[in-house]
Amino acid sequence: MLMPATEVEHELRRWDAWDRFLETTPDAGFMQSSWWAHFRATVGYEYFGVTLKDQDAIVGGALVTKWSYAPRSCFYYVQDGPVLPEDEAAAKQVFETILDRVAQHRKAEEGTVSHLRIEPRWQRSPSFVQGFRTPDYEDSYMEPRNTLYVDLRPREEEILGQMRPKGRYNIRVAQRHGVSIVEDTSERGLVDFLRIYRRTASRQGIETKPASYFKTLLAIASPQRQASLFFAEYRGRRLAAALVTYLGRKATYFFGGSLVLHRRVMAPYLLHFEIMRRAKALGCEWYDFWGIAPKDEPDHPWQDISAFKRKFGGIEVNLVPALDYVYDAAAYERYVAAER
Repeated sequence: MLMPATEVEHELRRWDAWDRFLETTPDAGFMQSSWWAHFRATVGYEYFGVTLKDQDAIVGGALVTKWSYAPRSCFYYVQDGPVLPEDEAAAKQVFETILDRVAQHRKAEEGTVSHLRIEPRWQRSPSFVQGFRTPDYEDSYMEPRNTLYVDLRPREEEILGQMRPKGRYNIRVAQRHGVSIVEDTSERGLVDFLRIYRRTASRQGIETKPASYFKTLLAIASPQRQASLFFAEYRGRRLAAALVTYLGRKATYFFGGSLVLHRRVMAPYLLHFEIMRRAKALGCEWYDFWGIAPKDEPDHPWQDISAFKRKFGGIEVNLVPALDYVYDAAAYERYVAAER
């Protein structure tokens, strides 16, 4: 159940300083933002924050979500974090302080906290990260660790020039056919998005999120200009859709899809190129395609969509895997057994 608008605004204002810090931190991810925490809280997930300051300036921290997976059993989850300063000595100090604060919070829990999971946006694990283990299984509490960034800082011609030839060609095909791009977060937009998203997921054999997930996300993030819906239209029909989030100078393609109908007009290609153009106009420097399949896993379910994304060029970024710090070995073993 959503809070009244005034309560939502009050809750989000409490996190203004943290959100401003994230917006100026290049590697920060939107899942550390206050709107994301509030969004997850609407379906029962608790959260708390740890922020560290040097005088009045925030230098690092973590927004920690509590995920209850069984009666009186939970774990802590830091998506897209923790967020640390660039200097390694300072990062070590901030990281260790975050762990201490989280451990103190754990002591106040009535139930058992089996482990702390972090998913930092690091491309290598710092030497001071000790005592964590990499899960040797996949569960529903993991986000993509391989992604693709398109640099939006060059001129438009250069952005096009770094794409693969087929990507550029397909954008021009869509332009010649008169495909248009619209932004629409209205009720109609949500209905159209869900229709396209569900048909795409069904075609690809991917499990879908419920309609309430997207309705709530947009209700919270869209008024803050943190998320929006875009569509590619052809002859009055919406053929492709994308849900895009924003944080600082980065736009992220979070969810989307396309119809088989009129595939020859290449609507999805123009859709993403136009989103990039609009994000650049808003001051964004990067377009994050969010998740791609590793090249050495030909049977990965994301291979088709990854081939599509790679046609836009960009830089492939491989983040460190999820890392678990075990608090209670027996509880962690029960959690792993249940997830497997």
